[in-house]
Amino acid sequence: MTDESWMRLALDEARKGIGRTAPNPPVGAVVVKDGVLLGSGWHHAAGMPHAEREALAAAFATHGPDGARGATVYVTLEPCSTHGRTPPCTQGLIDAGVKRVVYACVDRNPSHAGRADAVLTESGIEVVSGVLREEAERILRPFFKVRETGLPWVIWKTAMSLDGRLTRPPGEGPWLTGPEARADVQKLRSTVDAILTTGETVRRDKPALTIRDPRGLEGRPQPWRVVFTGRPDSLPADAPLFTDAAKDRTLIRPCGDLAGTLRKLASEQGVLTCMTECGGVFSAALFEAGLVDEVVIYYAPLLCGGPVPALAGTGLPGSLDLTNGEFGRLGDDVRFQGLVKR
Repeated sequence: MTDESWMRLALDEARKGIGRTAPNPPVGAVVVKDGVLLGSGWHHAAGMPHAEREALAAAFATHGPDGARGATVYVTLEPCSTHGRTPPCTQGLIDAGVKRVVYACVDRNPSHAGRADAVLTESGIEVVSGVLREEAERILRPFFKVRETGLPWVIWKTAMSLDGRLTRPPGEGPWLTGPEARADVQKLRSTVDAILTTGETVRRDKPALTIRDPRGLEGRPQPWRVVFTGRPDSLPADAPLFTDAAKDRTLIRPCGDLAGTLRKLASEQGVLTCMTECGGVFSAALFEAGLVDEVVIYYAPLLCGGPVPALAGTGLPGSLDLTNGEFGRLGDDVRFQGLVKR
């Protein structure tokens, strides 16, 4: 197997941590010697061992305390070289006696960026970087965005009819999409740290905004539920957001400074990724403020008409191009995912 093949296994490990590691990045690692996989691991949560140490521990458990000596470690992000809540991974690699370290992308944390190469090479360890860098950066882009801008990654998630409406005609029930699409939304929720909604949505629908699949909750709390409203006194006290087992994960915030509120979510709650569950007016406000990074749209094969569009507002300054578009079918519905082109 090539360096790329082993790095793909490390990327698979990293994906296990998406939605679970904030404010830390999701990172994966594998330990390989003579073409044999000795151990693999991923970062489970802030304050817990990093991916390299998890993978080394797995190698030690099956091959003894010298099991990783002379091995190659593949890791999706440059190993940390400073002591935070956990000791530096560079020292762990040195102590394990590994021969070679291959990582996908440089850490954009100024405290770490580029330091691992010097630390490791001074100890006689060969270092290779940039292997499957773009694939790793796709997983790490929320972490990098927070590091570089202070803002979390924002996903505009919506479900709509083919004519762009959020609701069915009166008397037809609440759901636009089918059970397969709704199950996919649960998977999406399990990858984010916060869900953004509005007081209007809470008053109208009384949503729970929770991860309901137990598998999506393994090793993580419910996402923060963030309610934007100018009338907090009018919110229904019996809404699930204020009465369920996750009520301490509900935050009420004013509508004015959206960017400032998102920055505080990143700095105070450690949020890396948010998604929306809201109407067209608030959606438009996020787009008009330039805060949306990614869109996930579920299209139902319906024509509904009516006055409730998925994207309202006064109009964007210019059309937004979406890149890296992907379409998929979920039952009778179509899912589109793409990035907002900057």
